[in-house]
Amino acid sequence: MTARPQNSDDGTHRQLTTLAGWRAFVQEAPVASKLLPERDWNQLSDHDRLTYDERRLNYHAYLLVVATPTIRQVITEGRRLTYLNRNAHSGRSGLILSGAARTGKTTALTQLGKTLDVIHRGRRPESAGDIPTVYITVPPAATAKMIAIEFARFLGLPTAPRANITDIIEAVCGVCIDARTALMAVDEIHNLALATRTGAEASDMLKYFSERIPATFVYAGIDVERAGLLAGTRGEQIAGRFSMIRTEAFAPGEHWTGLIAVLEDSLRLHRHHPDTLTGLGDYLHQRTSGMIGSLLRLIRGAAVQAVLDGTERITRRSLDSIQIDIAAQTAASRATRRPRQPASRQTAPIP
Repeated sequence: MTARPQNSDDGTHRQLTTLAGWRAFVQEAPVASKLLPERDWNQLSDHDRLTYDERRLNYHAYLLVVATPTIRQVITEGRRLTYLNRNAHSGRSGLILSGAARTGKTTALTQLGKTLDVIHRGRRPESAGDIPTVYITVPPAATAKMIAIEFARFLGLPTAPRANITDIIEAVCGVCIDARTALMAVDEIHNLALATRTGAEASDMLKYFSERIPATFVYAGIDVERAGLLAGTRGEQIAGRFSMIRTEAFAPGEHWTGLIAVLEDSLRLHRHHPDTLTGLGDYLHQRTSGMIGSLLRLIRGAAVQAVLDGTERITRRSLDSIQIDIAAQTAASRATRRPRQPASRQTAPIP
């Protein structure tokens, strides 16, 4: 589990699709905001209280990345594939993360990349210029040239508007090979439309990169099966080389309760009552449909509001006042109109 540095509120270098932004993300160390003793908190001057609250606001805005079972599975499988592919000359295996929106695909993908980066730095501390992970997102209606440019942009390679695609490809492949790139992380893969000519050419471009660069390719996207990524001849080639991990909503039960418990334990609020959120497990599941992205948004929003309005605690009422994503709200509205099912026992936290 990691938290962002509390004193960093400048998003300038937080674009993960650039090398500078990615390296800043990898270098972020776990930092936990500490609560002042009650007496010291009450005696803070206005200026010191503003500084103290700002630090806690930044902390709650990011909160934790929880090591869910899916994240652990992705990291384990991703590491296994990098070893299998290390000495392969062709036919390297890849991984696809597929699931509904807000089920943690991007978080799992970036945590895999961060883990491999940290391991590489530990193994080769003298190679500061290495680029173990390259991370891009596929633009909407992506063409082959757009994919190549995204890789070049991450690496900081110049790309003139009229740049020759062959020159871009050669530059990207050369840098990745020289920099010992082990993971090519491609997010938003559902933006590739294989049914169109441009989408098919973009898919071919990714395949060509996978043949030229001795790295493991990991794709993440929304319901890639429905998006057509595995359809047709090209889809069959992808299906023959990639395994798949599906990300899903949490069901009510021990993992859901454990997730809430970890998040509640991370709160830094002076008047929050322990176990309030775990006691609202059914309510939180109904509000978020078990989607981790929606849960994080709801709890982060309530924690920030608790600091801003001075209540310093999260309650059912304060959670009710927090707006979350439309999809979760719509699903919750439908759920309230259905007969309520008995909830399963929720006792054990995530290990």
